Amino acid sequence: MTALERSWFEEAQQSMHGWDFSHLAGRWQTADLPWDYAALVREHLSADDRWLDIDTGGGELMGRFNHQPALTAVTDGWQPNIELLKQTVVKKGITLYPDAAEQLTAVPNSTFDIVTNSHGAMPVKRIAEVLKPGGRFVTQQVGATNNYALSRFFDEHYEPAYPDNQLLTVMAQMQAAGFEILRAEQAYAALSFTDVGAIVYYATVIPWEFPHFDVARMLPKLHQLQSLLAINGRVTTFEDRFMIIARKLARRD
Repeated sequence: MTALERSWFEEAQQSMHGWDFSHLAGRWQTADLPWDYAALVREHLSADDRWLDIDTGGGELMGRFNHQPALTAVTDGWQPNIELLKQTVVKKGITLYPDAAEQLTAVPNSTFDIVTNSHGAMPVKRIAEVLKPGGRFVTQQVGATNNYALSRFFDEHYEPAYPDNQLLTVMAQMQAAGFEILRAEQAYAALSFTDVGAIVYYATVIPWEFPHFDVARMLPKLHQLQSLLAINGRVTTFEDRFMIIARKLARRD
């Protein structure tokens, strides 16, 4: 086994805490989207709002908004994240709703002024139920065809894990659930990796896009990528993203 191949096996053994890709710093680059999700949240999040952040990961993004802990709640379904959140944000006074089923089952109805969701599960009907009438929903989502070319490169039979997570489909679901769509956009952003080890790490920690990824089995493919990378110094795929801002309509009796 070569030193390069050993480095790929080592990348596959790395772990990730929360939703933190700092391990890839300087090894990948994503083109800017035509919107700024954090700016959209700040635009709609008022100081006195009761706020729910869905699938918050380790709370990394949520924490940047410095919202009052007593008015902040989060969900996550992955047990390592839940344990991390208990030791971090919960101790600051933020409410945690463990949500293994990703259906907001434990979240009380008609409680929140705003719900945010960055790349999380989308139980649209339940999101409407936990919002107060007039409450806002701000989301940025990973579309069904995210990294499709790279996923198909590794597995010619790959099909998207969430084929219905598309802007048009989700907008229709939201209208049916009683939302007024205020803004909606979709975009594709180039994602470039500057070394194959970074691709190995990425594929390992996102198994729903790279199912059954195994370094030993993928060695021929990884060497192909290495030769392609030598041509222009990077391997590029495309991220599928869409955003929606919506308001829950008041009930009409």
